[in-house]
This record gives sequence, structure tokens and C-alpha cells, in this order.
Amino acid sequence: MSLAPRIILDGKQLGIIIQRLCHQLIETHDHFEHSVILGLQPRGVFLARRIHHQLSEITKNKEIAYGDLDVTFYRDDFRRKDLVPNKTNINFIIEDKKVVLIDDVLFTGRTIRAGLDAMMAFGRPADVELLVLIDRRYSRNVPIQAKYVGQTIDSVSSEKVKVDWKETEGEDRVWILTNEKNEDNHK
Repeated sequence: MSLAPRIILDGKQLGIIIQRLCHQLIETHDHFEHSVILGLQPRGVFLARRIHHQLSEITKNKEIAYGDLDVTFYRDDFRRKDLVPNKTNINFIIEDKKVVLIDDVLFTGRTIRAGLDAMMAFGRPADVELLVLIDRRYSRNVPIQAKYVGQTIDSVSSEKVKVDWKETEGEDRVWILTNEKNEDNHK
């Protein structure tokens, strides 16, 4: 028996969380002179772009380095799935920079591990921090933990977390889906 999908965050709540995460980042990185933001393709870039935009407005710094990072060919399962590569767009070196790696949902940690590997092509950072909108704790396959978390949820493996973004689905929401026939792009 599957339960109906339920919304755990609406657009207003999502906006508040993003603002809180930005202020937490500012506490650590000040004006981001020695820090960069990397959004993980495909779904983490929506969160990363919003955070980058709000940070630029709050700090009045329009020069915060931002990039999109594709991890497709660094994934341990890329030969087993029909994965479509996305675009990496990083026009700076991360050597000796503090990197804030951003994804929408932290589940097993395998995408983040792939992101760490992919990131090394752009230099060796001084530090790497992870920011996620949703942390599905108790589900890790690799020992990865986020420093900045929008919301932590407890969920069972048959549940899926789906983040809808205004840019792609027309509305900002976070869902928990319990039907096991969900699409693979939900985490």
C-alpha cells in the first residue's frame, strides 16, 4: 500500500530556508573573496543559483565565483544507467579556494563523492563544505555529511524525495513520494 505524496516544504518555506542558509554561509565566508560556489548538475544547480543570487544581493558582492559541475562520468553507476551528461560551466581555478558544493538532496552520498572527484580537475581546494536543501539521514553508502542543511528528514528507503523548482516544474516544493514506481531522478 502506498501513501499519497505529501508536501514537506512549500515555496514560502523554501525561500526562508534559502535565506537562512545564505546567512550561515556569510558567517563563515564573509564576502567570499577566497570562496567559490559549485552547484551539482542536474538538480543542485537550481539551489546553487538561488543561493549565489541571494548572496550577491546580501553581501553586495557581484563577483562571487559560481560554477555548475557535472558528475556523470565520475559516478560509480554511470555504465549501468542511461545517464545523460549535463554541462560543466566553471571558468575559474579552485586551487587553494574554499569550495561550497551544493546539491538539492543528500541521500546515499554517492553523487557528492562523484562531485568531489570531478571537482579535482579544477584544482586542489583549501577546503570543501557541503550544502544541501534536504538531508535524508540514515541512508548513507559513503561517509559524507553536510555542513549546511536546509531540513533533515527521516525516511525509509522506499520513499523518494522530489524537489520541484519554479524554473522546471513551475512551482517550488519538496515532496515525499512513497510509491515505488517513482521516476529515477528523485532521490
